[in-house]
Amino acid sequence: MVNTLFDTVWRDISPFAVGFDRTFDALSIMANSKSQSINYPPYNIRKVSDEKYTIELAIAGFEEDDLDLEVQGETLTISGNRSNEASEGLVHQGLASRNFVRKFVISDDVEVKGAALSNGMLYIGMERLIPEHRKPKKISLTTKKKLLG
Repeated sequence: MVNTLFDTVWRDISPFAVGFDRTFDALSIMANSKSQSINYPPYNIRKVSDEKYTIELAIAGFEEDDLDLEVQGETLTISGNRSNEASEGLVHQGLASRNFVRKFVISDDVEVKGAALSNGMLYIGMERLIPEHRKPKKISLTTKKKLLG
């Protein structure tokens, strides 16, 4: 197996991390995926606040009916499929209109809140939702006898 950056990072921090196996496996798969080497459509990932993020994809020429967005587990998949009718009558086509599939790995505590298409840009809003049991809490000290029962 090819030693990727993710494999190296995981090997270096794994003695200090518990329960991140799935996350690093998903990142490694994404990094090694040949389909991700295609840079279409271009995108930005914007941190709006500590809990909110937006993915922005430049998809000029695509209509709402041409797009499919799906979240399955920790993967957000965005697909664009334009019909051939959209290019009929063009003398010159300078805008890219090829079909695409773009995948993003999202944390299990991030929820996709919605998507909007405006002026050739697709905006996908996401928010980190931290459940009560994952929020920081103070742990008070007790005796060993009480702890081990």
